[in-house]
Amino acid sequence: MDVKTVNRVKSTLEDDGHPYIGGAWTPNFEEVDAHDLDAVGEIPTDISGVYVRNTENPVHQAIGTYHPFDGDGMLHAIHIHDGKASYRNRFVRTKGFLAEQEAGRALWAGIAANPKLSERPGWGAQGSLKDSSSTDVVVHAGNVVSTFYQCGEPYLLDPVTLEDKGIADWGPDEGISAHPKVDLDTGELLFFNYSKKAPYMHYGIVDKNNQLTHYVPIPLPGPRLPHDMAFTENYTIFNDLPLFWDPELLERDLHAARFYPELGTRFAIIPRYGSEEDIRWFKADPTFVLHWMNAYEEGDEIVLEGYFQEDPQPKPLKDVPQQWAQMMAYLDEHSMKPKLHRWRFNLKTGETQEEHLDERILEFGCFNRNFQGKKTRYLYSTTAKPGWFVFTGIVKHDFETGDSVELQFPDGEYLSEPCFVPRIGSTEEDDGYLITFTIDTNNDRSECVLLDARDIEAGPVCRIALPHRISSGTHAIWANSDEL
Repeated sequence: MDVKTVNRVKSTLEDDGHPYIGGAWTPNFEEVDAHDLDAVGEIPTDISGVYVRNTENPVHQAIGTYHPFDGDGMLHAIHIHDGKASYRNRFVRTKGFLAEQEAGRALWAGIAANPKLSERPGWGAQGSLKDSSSTDVVVHAGNVVSTFYQCGEPYLLDPVTLEDKGIADWGPDEGISAHPKVDLDTGELLFFNYSKKAPYMHYGIVDKNNQLTHYVPIPLPGPRLPHDMAFTENYTIFNDLPLFWDPELLERDLHAARFYPELGTRFAIIPRYGSEEDIRWFKADPTFVLHWMNAYEEGDEIVLEGYFQEDPQPKPLKDVPQQWAQMMAYLDEHSMKPKLHRWRFNLKTGETQEEHLDERILEFGCFNRNFQGKKTRYLYSTTAKPGWFVFTGIVKHDFETGDSVELQFPDGEYLSEPCFVPRIGSTEEDDGYLITFTIDTNNDRSECVLLDARDIEAGPVCRIALPHRISSGTHAIWANSDEL
């Protein structure tokens, strides 16, 4: 392995015992290039592309209470081609990151702190936060697009070198949320944003040539906290979920999420290039959903899969310091109880049918994106450690047979959000690999792990050593070389 440190960022972060600045969430401050990575097992020669993960990586001591979603965005990317692998990591050089680097300290309070503590105006849906671009990542029109869950500017990087390419010029004034979607068939990027001002949500489309071609309102009754969206071949799906900021507190510029189950859930289904007048609204059971998986059209119905939370407003965790107990509950999947779920929206009758597909605690799934917007047979979800926001294993579902298989990683070894990697030239839905980064807290190291998607129980077919232990985080993407 040939490793070169290209930059070291100065940090003022102190270890004050916070549960999410140590262990699997220990941040990185070095940016490195590494080539000819060592591997246990053969690096597959039948895949070519890049796997990129976004992580929340705090640099400076927080103003007030730190929340892990406040951390500065850092991308970790492994490029695999012809059986060889290279790795790079870079901070996303947002306006906020650069300002704090110049100041040598934090300038913005985070999501769990009093917004009045921020020294400068912020960005996005809350209006006082730093846009850290640390949530999600996709590849579109040859660029990595890094985004923030509270809405911010779309930051562009080269998908292989992670060279900073600035802010996308198509970004609207309202910013964009995390979880834009890329349709591989058309090359379009579909996105949404949300805010505290009417109409409270917008929907946009950027074409394969990086031009904003569609931007329309999706009116909501008030400020909401949507986190994800989905699409089919002809429709795009948004949501009005009954977990949002307490309106009375919001009038005092205080941001506290409350669950209002009496309102139920609503889904907005709009033709891909539709207008506000074309929206069809569907009612469903009350819940909150962080992540949707695939959606597709079947006869008169639109089918949507995702993770239905049975307890969107959990009680504070026990046996943890009081100042972090509520925050840790909202990070604990075993408190919120997300279950794999399916919704069916009948465009002819206006009715909704829904059901759990599994009673296990599951989230942060993936599937073969070559089949996105079309009916899929397979889905790969992650399991989580009780009490913590770290992933411990993978469950593969076969919706045709109803069977599932599971692989758990060793204790103390946690995985990143996995992605499906199709074999070059494959046509079968599960003909490929699952790829993930691991954080081995027992041995203070990280690897890139590849699993045979058809036999995940067999364990890794290849483990590629990374040059350092990376931090945990949220979302990742695999992009084939033809997307780069």
